Amino acid sequence: MSDESNKPLCAGLKPTIVELEAGTYSWCACGRSLDQPFCDGSHNGTQLAPMEFTLAEKKKVSLCTCKLTKNPPFCDGAHKALKKD
Repeated sequence: MSDESNKPLCAGLKPTIVELEAGTYSWCACGRSLDQPFCDGSHNGTQLAPMEFTLAEKKKVSLCTCKLTKNPPFCDGAHKALKKD
């Protein structure tokens, strides 16, 4: 398996802001999901795996799509350092 297939892909240059109900969610950590920022199983065949997170109550959250956050699954502004072509 190549090293490239085990690195997360940038899926966006801004976070996805959503209001979620209380519950458990699977955040796409690989950047390959077509259902960003949530996992759709596209990580299969890589060494990457989704990150589950749980919200105790309904909450508006800002979920990372660049996959560079130091606070996954939440956006920490890391996308601001990326080159926008």
